Amino acid sequence: MLRSILVALDDTEGSTRARDLAFALARQTGAALTAATVLDWPHARDANEAVPPGAGAFKERRDAARAQRLEAEADQAFAACIVAAGDTPFTKQRLTEAPEEALLAVGASHDLLVIGRDATLGLEVNDGGLAPVIEALLRDGARPLLVVPAEPVPAAGGVLVGYDGSISSMRAMQLFALLGIGAGLPVKVLSIAAAKPDAQRLAEEGSAYLRSHDLTAEPVAVVSSHPLDALLAEATAMPARMMVMGAYGHSGLRNLFRGSKTEKLLTASPCPVFVAH
Repeated sequence: MLRSILVALDDTEGSTRARDLAFALARQTGAALTAATVLDWPHARDANEAVPPGAGAFKERRDAARAQRLEAEADQAFAACIVAAGDTPFTKQRLTEAPEEALLAVGASHDLLVIGRDATLGLEVNDGGLAPVIEALLRDGARPLLVVPAEPVPAAGGVLVGYDGSISSMRAMQLFALLGIGAGLPVKVLSIAAAKPDAQRLAEEGSAYLRSHDLTAEPVAVVSSHPLDALLAEATAMPARMMVMGAYGHSGLRNLFRGSKTEKLLTASPCPVFVAH
C-alpha cells in the first residue's frame, strides 16, 4: 500500500497538475504527502564561475537576485499548495541541492515521486517538453515515478498497462498493484507482438497477475511492429487516466535514455505515466 508521496513543485502547468494528482492520491490512499521545492543553490550561487576582472560585484548582485527569485517562487508554490490541499495535511520541504541530487536523496525515503512532465525545478531548462531531471530519476532512482502532463487528466476512464514480459514491465506492474493506486479502476493490459498468439499470451499473463491483486483487468492483444504508436492510440481511445509501463523494456537502452522509446512515450502520452525500471 502507498504510504508516502513526494511531489516536486514549481510554476509550470504540468507541476500544478502533478500537485493536484498527488493530493488526490493522498486522499485516496491515506498516504503522507511531502511537497518539495528545489532552490538549486549550486547553480544559483555558482562560486566556481569564471568572471572577467572587475565583474565580481555584478556577479554577486546577479546571484543574489537569482536566489531571491527562487525563494519567492518557492513561497508562491507553497502558498498555492496550501490552497490546493484543503484539509489534507502535507509536509513542506525546501531542497537546496541541484534537482537530480536533491530529488534522488529525498525520493529514496518515499514510495512514489510525482513530477510534472514540463517541470523546470530551480534553474533547469526544459526545451524538449520533458524535465531533464526525469532521466536521472529513472536511471539512478530507487522509486517509481508518476510523470504528469500539462493537459487535464481524464475524469473518467481506466488504467492502461503496457506489458511485454520484460523485467522492467513486470516490476512496474507489481509496484502498481502493491501500491494500490489503481484500486477501483478498470485496467487494460496491452501486449504488442509480431504474432497474435504471443501478444495474447502476454496480455493474459499480465491480466492474471493483476486479478490476483483484486484488480479488474482485461487483456488486449495487438499485432504491430510499432508498439509506441499502439500504446498511445489505445491510451487516447480509452481514454486512459493513467498509463503503467516499465522503462527501457527489451531495448537495452538503460544507459542511452536520450532518444529511447521511454522518453518518446513520456513526452507524447495523453495521460500521467507510472513508470519504473
